[in-house]
Amino acid sequence: MSRAADDSPYAVRVAEDPADREACFAVRKEVFVGEQGVPEDLEYDELDAGAVHVLAVREDGLPLGTGRLLYGEAAAARTGGDPSVGSLGRLAVTREARGLGVGIALVRAIEAAARARGLAAVDLHAQTQALGFYERLGYAAYGPEDMEAGIPHRSMRRSL
Repeated sequence: MSRAADDSPYAVRVAEDPADREACFAVRKEVFVGEQGVPEDLEYDELDAGAVHVLAVREDGLPLGTGRLLYGEAAAARTGGDPSVGSLGRLAVTREARGLGVGIALVRAIEAAARARGLAAVDLHAQTQALGFYERLGYAAYGPEDMEAGIPHRSMRRSL
C-alpha cells in the first residue's frame, strides 16, 4: 500500500481482494447512484470483472474513493480501438473526502497501473463539470460533448 502523500491520512492501493472490490462498488453506489442519480443498472457493467480497480482508504480502513482502468479489448470501444491506450473511468470520491487530494491520488494510481501494463496513454469520459480537474492533471479534451446517464461528458486523453 502506498501513501498518497507523506502527511495524508489515507492510502491508495490496487483493489485485489473481494472486500476491496466491494468497497470500490460501495463508493460508486454512494456517489454515482446516491448523489448523482445514475441508475444502478448503468453503474455496474460486465467490464468491472476484468478491470483494474484502485481504492483510497482512510487510516482506519474507511473507503474514500475509487476508480478503474480498462485496457486491451475492454478499452477498445472507448479509445478508438488503439491497444496502447487505456480507459480511466468510474472515478468517485466520497463527499467527506473531497478536497483532500484523493481524486488526484486515484488518477495517478490508475496511470501507474496503465504504465505497468505498457500503455502509452489514458483516455477518459469526464463529466463536463470535472474538465478543469482533469486538465490540471494533464488531460486534454477532444471531440464533442455528449450525454451519458443524463449527464454531459467530454472525452479526454493524457499521454503517459
